Amino acid sequence: MSVQERTFKIHCKASLGELVSVEIYSKPFMGLLHNQWFCDKILIKTPGGDEILFPCYSWLDSNERLVLRPAKASLVFQDINPIAQRQRTRQLEEQQKLFRWRVYAEGMPQVIDYDTALALPAEVRFSFAKETEFKFSAGKQLAALKLTGLANSRRSWENLSQLEVILCEKVKTIEYIQEHWDEDKFFGYQFLNGLNPMMIQRCSKLPENFPVTDDMVKDSLRGSSLEQDMKRLENLYGRFMAQVLGRLAEMLKRHRMEMCRCHTSPSDCHTQSLGEGAGNAFPTLSVAKRGDPCFLRGMGVAGVRQRKAPIDHAEEAEKSSQLRQKRSKENPIFLPTDSKADWKLAKIFVRNAEFGVHEVDFHLLRTHLLAEVFTMATLRNLPPPHPLYKLLFPHIRYTLKINIMARNRLISKDGICGVGGESLAILLKRATASLTYSTLCLPDNISERGLENVPHYYYRDDGMKLWNIINKFVLAFLSHYYQFDAHVQKDRISEIFTNGFLGRDGSGIPSSLQTVTELVKFVTMVIFTASAQHATVNNGQFDFGGWMPNFPTALRKPPPKEKGQTTEDTILETLPDVSTTVNGMAVLRLLSKDSADHYPLGHFPENLYDDNLYVPCKLIEEFQKDLRELSDLIEERNNNLELPYIYLNSKNECSHLNEDIILS
Repeated sequence: MSVQERTFKIHCKASLGELVSVEIYSKPFMGLLHNQWFCDKILIKTPGGDEILFPCYSWLDSNERLVLRPAKASLVFQDINPIAQRQRTRQLEEQQKLFRWRVYAEGMPQVIDYDTALALPAEVRFSFAKETEFKFSAGKQLAALKLTGLANSRRSWENLSQLEVILCEKVKTIEYIQEHWDEDKFFGYQFLNGLNPMMIQRCSKLPENFPVTDDMVKDSLRGSSLEQDMKRLENLYGRFMAQVLGRLAEMLKRHRMEMCRCHTSPSDCHTQSLGEGAGNAFPTLSVAKRGDPCFLRGMGVAGVRQRKAPIDHAEEAEKSSQLRQKRSKENPIFLPTDSKADWKLAKIFVRNAEFGVHEVDFHLLRTHLLAEVFTMATLRNLPPPHPLYKLLFPHIRYTLKINIMARNRLISKDGICGVGGESLAILLKRATASLTYSTLCLPDNISERGLENVPHYYYRDDGMKLWNIINKFVLAFLSHYYQFDAHVQKDRISEIFTNGFLGRDGSGIPSSLQTVTELVKFVTMVIFTASAQHATVNNGQFDFGGWMPNFPTALRKPPPKEKGQTTEDTILETLPDVSTTVNGMAVLRLLSKDSADHYPLGHFPENLYDDNLYVPCKLIEEFQKDLRELSDLIEERNNNLELPYIYLNSKNECSHLNEDIILS
């Protein structure tokens, strides 16, 4: 598709006065052919020498009209022209008709009321480059990975070395994980700087359903006791994992998350086919580490009090793992002193659990679905001339189409990810019930989890710097337009509270904003969620999951009920079969790769501001400068790391929520 620039001269007998809007209209070519085109912008030069920019950046279908407003941003009370005021009101009314809320499932954030992405309004459709690229499918990813011939194979892997053959596309992280995935040190390290570094918290006591005794870990106590160590805040890290992958036949009542049976359609080659009695574990894990005065605790995906996320960085750790949460004789605690096969399988169950809670809670809910809520609230309540609209839209414009496609292709009942229907609704409902404002605001979240001083926590280090850079930009930008707190009170954000967080006062999400300070924090959270947070949980999926045993998408056998029975053959029989492995790799690669018109945080290719308006353009330049300086710091640190942490580097990783999820 060629890019063309056209110039037209329009002669008027009298002055038009103030230019309030421009209306464009597309007719079928020759009255017959469908004529669809993508308009970037319209620049009008007046006889007096003024230039007035009218941004568009939307598709225009045949017989479709678009009304464009000037690029100059203005709050409601600043749009004093009566015609402009009427247009502003009419535009919001039309937007609220076009962008309607719908209940996707009870107890989770509401979504846009469209079943297909093709029906979306023009302003939220993809650009031509992205529209073309989204014709790529999981099948083409299989071809790129040279795995097409394995896509339907239901056989088990004969040995783990066979997995090396399918890793034709290796990156440094995958090579490192292939070498170290079953080492205790790296196993613990991933809870700090792996795909999901948001669950760890300080822990002050052992959970009641995790009966670790002094005898079990006596070698690491060195004459002390667990109770004494807990009081000194020295040796223990705790983790409870909530596994959510698979179609769950039933969930136990009263929020007691136990092992759940799974079943799949035999014809679904993307989801692991499980034998009778197979299921997924909700393991608990304890990691003891000498000399690090920190205990960790976390909240579970289903809103149940669950401790999470052990870590270990510098030393060999003593760990124990319990693969179901209810105490019983058939629920042993596995220790590193057990057989090598027992201990390896226990860690595999934890990593499989990590896949589920990561994909549903921290990836789907806390980035995609929340970004959809923010997008809907923006489009329904802020007209394009509003400065908040201009600030937020570049970060959220593709969210609606991406999410609709995800619901249809990835997380539907027969979706590729194997999570859909009733099980997904239950898990999202529980995750939503535990969602709070403070968990979305990184400084508050780090403080609440007590992780200010945990060493080698690169997600925190990079994330806090990035949060502060975004906050600085947002503060300067909004302070330019909002001179008084009273101006903030005229804006509506109540739909985020009611439709996104379902009116839960306990969520801490404000139903209204009273001050500029409150608005700045809220907008910083929105931008951080849709960009940095999404990059954290999305961009490394193929890096950490390309070597399947480190991040298995499904398991075929239930957790062992006794020790000493596991063999290497047992592990291979438990891991996903060939088909599930390679299809999972294709999905993770597709989710992780950048699109052709991907652009990093801080890059604004669409000209939404009047070039004559110096302030916002200058602030964008300063924002970009700050991001480049942070990028340089991250790269300098990474040069000294055996495994670099790259996912919050705005130069090449920290992009807007913009992933490719069109799957065949």
